[in-house]
Amino acid sequence: MDRMLYIGMSGAKESFLALAQNNHNLSNIATTGFRAELAQFRSQPVFGPGMPTRAYAMDERPGMDLRAGPLINTGRDLDVAIKGDGWIAVQARDGEEAYTRAGDFQVTNLGMLVTGNGLPVIGNGGPIALPAAENVIIQPDGSIAIQPIGQGANALVVVDRIKLVKPNTDNLQKGEDGLIRTRDGQNAAPSTLVSVVSGALEGSNVTPADALVKMVQYQRHYELQVKSMATAKENDQSSQTLLKFS
Repeated sequence: MDRMLYIGMSGAKESFLALAQNNHNLSNIATTGFRAELAQFRSQPVFGPGMPTRAYAMDERPGMDLRAGPLINTGRDLDVAIKGDGWIAVQARDGEEAYTRAGDFQVTNLGMLVTGNGLPVIGNGGPIALPAAENVIIQPDGSIAIQPIGQGANALVVVDRIKLVKPNTDNLQKGEDGLIRTRDGQNAAPSTLVSVVSGALEGSNVTPADALVKMVQYQRHYELQVKSMATAKENDQSSQTLLKFS
């Protein structure tokens, strides 16, 4: 009896966690460059004194969906999208280097080039600082050219280059802040194989229909596990009644 109850309890818990993770993906449908988190279930034996005769359900997060999101044309000069594989290097809140696909750049009052959520974009020598300019143009290789104040449109000056990287996907992991980092903790080297498209953004790669279907599935799994715990209770009560009158 305890085996059935334990499986139902662990299954309900893990189904609830998977539902929360799926809802997180669903809530980021409109997040620029968002990568959906994956989930899978498996059984895990309970090890300890004696034989492993009990098992519990386990919800794992094996990684993230690395498929590219849709390309959204904005026409804004400071918006860029990665063309194909690759990542944009940024400085995370903890000061360490991390990676993102969100290219919704802005220039602060101090001239710092930052992402839409305020993370400094890394260039050749660290966070990119731009001088005052009439116009800022981001070229396909990530080079940043400015039109100095008072100069014509042809007087462009390259001031820095966005650090674009293409590390091995097996060495990537997603943090709780939504940024991508290397598993070994080493900063990825710049890659000339990565290019960007100016005037566009990459949308989230979450498919709403798939996420909604998974939501229903996880809810049904949860309800099924709760019912199995109720059945275990009923069976226990029936067994006690039989023993009482035997």
